[in-house]
Amino acid sequence: MKILLFTLTLILFITFSSLLRLCASPPNILLILADDLGYADVAANGHATGIATPHLDALAAVGARFTNGYATHPFCSPSRAGLMSGMYQHRFGFEANSGPETYAPANFGLPRHIPTLAEKLKKGGYKTSMIGKWHIGFSEGLRPHERGFDETYVFHSGARTFYPDPAGRSPMIRNGKVDPDEPAYLTDAFAEEAVAFIEGSKDDPWFLYLAFNAVHTPMEATDEYEARFPNIKNPKRRTLAGMLAAMDDAVGDVMARVRELDAEEDTLVLFYSDNGGIPPKNASLNGPLRGMKGTMFEGGVRVPFLAQWKGRIPAGLVYENPVMGFDCHATALAAAGLPLDNGEAPALDGVDLLPFLTGEKDGRPHKALFWRSGNQHAARVGDHKIVTQLGTGTMLFDLENDIAEANDLAATQPEKLVELRKSFRAWSNSMMEQQWIRQDHSNAEPGGKLKAVPSPSNRNKGLVRDIPGGFSYQ
Repeated sequence: MKILLFTLTLILFITFSSLLRLCASPPNILLILADDLGYADVAANGHATGIATPHLDALAAVGARFTNGYATHPFCSPSRAGLMSGMYQHRFGFEANSGPETYAPANFGLPRHIPTLAEKLKKGGYKTSMIGKWHIGFSEGLRPHERGFDETYVFHSGARTFYPDPAGRSPMIRNGKVDPDEPAYLTDAFAEEAVAFIEGSKDDPWFLYLAFNAVHTPMEATDEYEARFPNIKNPKRRTLAGMLAAMDDAVGDVMARVRELDAEEDTLVLFYSDNGGIPPKNASLNGPLRGMKGTMFEGGVRVPFLAQWKGRIPAGLVYENPVMGFDCHATALAAAGLPLDNGEAPALDGVDLLPFLTGEKDGRPHKALFWRSGNQHAARVGDHKIVTQLGTGTMLFDLENDIAEANDLAATQPEKLVELRKSFRAWSNSMMEQQWIRQDHSNAEPGGKLKAVPSPSNRNKGLVRDIPGGFSYQ
């Protein structure tokens, strides 16, 4: 009899708990993306680089830090497409940046038949907003105010000045129309817009995609922010520090407003960078990692990656299994109580990370992860990784014992090399071919038509991307 009563009590408890979860309001979702941020540039990752990031560190302290967090691509635009689609962007041929909007190919952008995270959440009853850098569609029908966002304050291109630009070369767009009021300093403006959206959405579950362009070039920080770092002697690095401090403060302002509204326990926060840092251009640091933005080495794709949901994700958790940017998409949908498979598009490659963070699931979210950018590619299967860069053969690394990818094992472990090559080919053959190349004045006309005879381009001439792990500034 006692066993029967215990069993019935347990069943009632589980049923009641399930009903409570079903009846609970869905959480707010704050998705924050940095631009070209190095793995070592966030203090919580444990590298003493002279730049304090207290507000990003607070996300890690209250939530989780991923030591093996990856972007889906080593360049900005494809990576952002992977995030918004929740899948390898290669499934729809999105494998290259656009180049300047004036010269972009006509078919550039996230296709209409691939629903964005905002479109899914809006259907699920969320109030949605995007603030920041878009860079995944310029044409009619492919812009953020047409892709599920109720409110937008964005620029469409890959980069713009942080200061007012009277020439309007990359204007700020508010809800589909050019905003004539140029911001005094762009990162600060993004924080103000984000806080205003949150304040105006207190009665609805909300989704905010806060996509910073910091710390992407141009290197522009206010004097006040640069003055915080008198001990950094390298001038470009000091500017980077000011830009990063501004972004960190912006995150702090947004999170302060969430707390003031007593909504921190009702808000899932996800943060990562669209790709690794690019030290020669923006003076970022990728820490112990080899390579940088644009490479398939860890410095190009392994990025700062954080998650917080106070009371749900264990505080101070350090999660070591590999995760990918598109997992943010799946995790947000699952937290919102929405299906990951809507039957209208290719299945998501992203995985709901919450059960892995709470201990409900064991093992790795992904058995293998893949990257492809033209003739460059990489695959991580378990802790082994192959890398094929331009001008190199295929290299093999053991990341568990060689995070800096300094020791090529291709000659000594040929069987493992063959295994990973086979895995990559199977994945690559299941993807769509690249649908466009990057276009600028050297190879295209205004409007996007390719030149019959491209002119020489000095873009990135002499840029050496294969820098060793542990690179630092004096």
